[in-house]
Amino acid sequence: QVQLVESGGGLVQPGDSLRLSCAASGRTFSTLSMGWLRQAPGKEREFVAAISRSGRVTYYGDSVKGRFTISRDNAKNMVYLQMDSLKPGDTAVYFCAAARSYLEVTQRVDDVDYWGKGTLVTVSL
Repeated sequence: QVQLVESGGGLVQPGDSLRLSCAASGRTFSTLSMGWLRQAPGKEREFVAAISRSGRVTYYGDSVKGRFTISRDNAKNMVYLQMDSLKPGDTAVYFCAAARSYLEVTQRVDDVDYWGKGTLVTVSL
């Protein structure tokens, strides 16, 4: 079993930056593919970013490419999402996710084995 706890959400203005963190415990962190997904009100959950076990391979959704950066620290069992140039359209609950498969390749919500409870990011004037 893996427990994921997100932190770092909040209310920011357009153009601001925010960093989300996810602390993992349980199963050996370095054996898991990690990702961030988000869900806005009335919309389906979508993949934002994913990262391979080593951290060398990453995936970004088209809407965040060039603005968001995913990273991980296997020594600390942490994964991060640096979000720059935030837009109102980025407003959503952001979920940390982990999988035994390869989220950085498949970007399939169904491949996620473990979920965090989510942290709310609101981008508004």
